[in-house]
Amino acid sequence: MMTNRIGNKDVAQQRSKSEKARIRASNIASEAEKKAIAKAKYRNAVKGQPGVPGPAA
Repeated sequence: MMTNRIGNKDVAQQRSKSEKARIRASNIASEAEKKAIAKAKYRNAVKGQPGVPGPAA
């Protein structure tokens, strides 16, 4: 018999499908934002010299 104990279960197991989908979507969105910022930051960087952004930093 399935019980509703949350005590020894992961909280994620209690999440509904729609909630999981919403969290996943927001994670993907924030990840895309981070990527875009990094791309803009290193757009003019010299290849092979990590951590040295170009003049348009």
